[in-house]
Amino acid sequence: MTAFRLTIEDGKFRDVHGRQVTLRGINVAGDAKYPSNPDQPSHVGGDFFDGDNVKFSGKPFPKEEAHLHFSRLKRFGYNTIRYVFTWEAIEAAGPGRYDEEWISDTIEILRAAKGYGFYIFMDPHQDVWSRFSGGSGAPMWTLYAAGLNPQSFAATEAAIVHNTYPKPEEFPKMIWSTNYYRLAAATMFTFFFGGRDFAPKCIINGVNIQDYLQGHFMRACEHLAKRIHEAGDLENDVVFGWESLNEPNKGMIGYEDISVIPKEQALKKGSCPTIWQAILTGSGRAVEVDTWDMGGLGPYKTGRTLIDPHGEIAWLPADYDDSRYGWKRDPDWKLGECIWAQHGVWDPSTDTLLKKDYFGKHPTTGAHVDYPYFTNNYFMHMFRTYRDTIRQHHKNAIILLQGPTMEVPPNIKGTPDGDDPLLVYAPHWYDGITLMTKKWNRNWNVDVIGVLRGRYWTPAFAIKIGETAIRNCFKDQHAAMRQEGLDNLGLHPCIMTEFGIPYDMDDKYAYKTGDYASQSAAMDANHFAVEASGLEGYTLWLYHTNNDHERGDQWNGEDLSIFSGDDKLLPTSPVPRSPDPSQSTSSLVKSSDGTPGQRRELEDDDSVTPANLKQTLTNPSISSQVATRQPELSSSPGFRAAEAYVRPAPVVTAGTIVHSAFDLRQCQFNMTITAPKAAETDTPTVVHLPEYHFPKDDCLVEVSSGKWEISSDDDETVLLQRLRWWHGEGQQTIKITGVVKKHNAEGNAQEAGYYEQCNSAAAGSWNNCSVM
Repeated sequence: MTAFRLTIEDGKFRDVHGRQVTLRGINVAGDAKYPSNPDQPSHVGGDFFDGDNVKFSGKPFPKEEAHLHFSRLKRFGYNTIRYVFTWEAIEAAGPGRYDEEWISDTIEILRAAKGYGFYIFMDPHQDVWSRFSGGSGAPMWTLYAAGLNPQSFAATEAAIVHNTYPKPEEFPKMIWSTNYYRLAAATMFTFFFGGRDFAPKCIINGVNIQDYLQGHFMRACEHLAKRIHEAGDLENDVVFGWESLNEPNKGMIGYEDISVIPKEQALKKGSCPTIWQAILTGSGRAVEVDTWDMGGLGPYKTGRTLIDPHGEIAWLPADYDDSRYGWKRDPDWKLGECIWAQHGVWDPSTDTLLKKDYFGKHPTTGAHVDYPYFTNNYFMHMFRTYRDTIRQHHKNAIILLQGPTMEVPPNIKGTPDGDDPLLVYAPHWYDGITLMTKKWNRNWNVDVIGVLRGRYWTPAFAIKIGETAIRNCFKDQHAAMRQEGLDNLGLHPCIMTEFGIPYDMDDKYAYKTGDYASQSAAMDANHFAVEASGLEGYTLWLYHTNNDHERGDQWNGEDLSIFSGDDKLLPTSPVPRSPDPSQSTSSLVKSSDGTPGQRRELEDDDSVTPANLKQTLTNPSISSQVATRQPELSSSPGFRAAEAYVRPAPVVTAGTIVHSAFDLRQCQFNMTITAPKAAETDTPTVVHLPEYHFPKDDCLVEVSSGKWEISSDDDETVLLQRLRWWHGEGQQTIKITGVVKKHNAEGNAQEAGYYEQCNSAAAGSWNNCSVM
């Protein structure tokens, strides 16, 4: 074993005592996607295109609020954070102009997290390239560097952007994700990954646009890594690793025929142009395109619509002066013209497509280019550069490889890349039907991974009927993705770094009634999948500090945050339950610097007393303003399906986990492990045991051997109930049964539970249960 707090052995995370560490985490925080100055969530327009002058200081939240958020998350049982940041936050002002204030804030927030014992890995986050192409991530100047004009994206539908949508409140749900198949994002990702091959005329400052964009992205991440390294007290102790670029996309690379929608494009919603049609509208042509919507069985065609830019083009005009950025564009790269026309893909004088397979074969070798080719060549080139760049400063960084979403990972097993002992596989998975329709269907779902991998003659055979089948289908998909990592990368841990559910289901029914039955069922099914599939960890999407019932996560209509200002926080028990008269509660905890301090989790309490009144009124996360303009959406707050995400979980295991899962319906936690030897006195197996499910004096523990105790830890500033188990060698089992409580019960907040009592257990029916 090394002296590092977290290491990897035989595909498992281990602590300094050799115990298996389970990373149970969450993404923090969605607020990082948009700037603080101006405060510009996606529904706000204003000076949207003044992208050079935005600031991200105070994101994902002000450093003064860090203890509030970290204590809250710690109390929910999380030990891991996927720390969300964007390239734009570092380098918004222009190429090489880094925001040191934001970096300093980030270091202070990470220091606060250290006091809570979190494991953190850094996530350079992006969605459809940039805020200015409908998502988040890259600075605005990258679009100008590519010769694109973001101010013309709306007219040409090169991107559908919430900030510029005529009626933001009518922005179609999940339409933002279709921007991957529109001109702006498709061009940017083609440039970023394959510019040298597919856009050789795009030379800027003497290098190809691929090298220019990748170079600045790498140097921005390197600069942040260097500053974290120089901080001296964060590397390995709290920041154990770095994930590669979030949800990388191949752009146009691999399209065999840009005049048709490829069969692998499962997402079709709203106007749905082919890449060829997107190129035409990007050059000002009026084009009629198909329209689609998402239903329970997937996308279906709804008709056709005309996209007419009235001559406006998505490319910068020929006389555009972008000298403020200090770059020099090669004379062969002509502004005012479609770059794909300049590369002979089409003839703008006749609007004729000349090379429909331009992106489907390598321009010089003629090799067939498809998803596997992209992943194993273009993506891996970027990944190696990123890995080596980060490790220039964080020498022993664990690097999390995230390939294209829902695709098979690169085949590097047995190569120097695959033999990296500090490599982790980090896929993403979402229940697409629930996410796109914003409804939880208890009756059937689809094995999406099975469909994508061609395991069924027809998608109809991939339909799974009934709640048990749906839950097992989710589990099997996660297990299949984990196995793909083992088969293609080698023996490395697998962390599902994104999965989650929409909370605004059923036209926000829960916000009007306080009934979160659908959300609880969906959240529980998702957690069952990640727990029972053998993953080494997960990070749920999402924690967002400014979520409300009207705007959700304040970004493109998404609403996946487990926390909302319009919902109740979990009730807390008195801390401690039976205080020692000779010991003050403040002496039971330590602050982030190791000195005694106040219990910061008490800032979440619902009660207001004369002693905390001033603090309550001045807390930055509590506003005196009305949180929503629609009172009916906040008149019936609920616990936001908290019973489904505040769950028992192994923290460290003296051995290796064979199986671990929580049955919410029965309020029962089961775990099977293999132990190489009897646990030492100070190194038992430890299980996080939330008192919401398992009151200390009212739960049943059954073990195959050894002894156990339930106690409350007070060494990390938040009081947590945990079970410690000293057991024998070989295969060992533990079963812990808690108290099934009513979901959203009225009355005493301390007794208010989160479960619907199933009164039909004898019949074996799920129909009368509000949760699974």
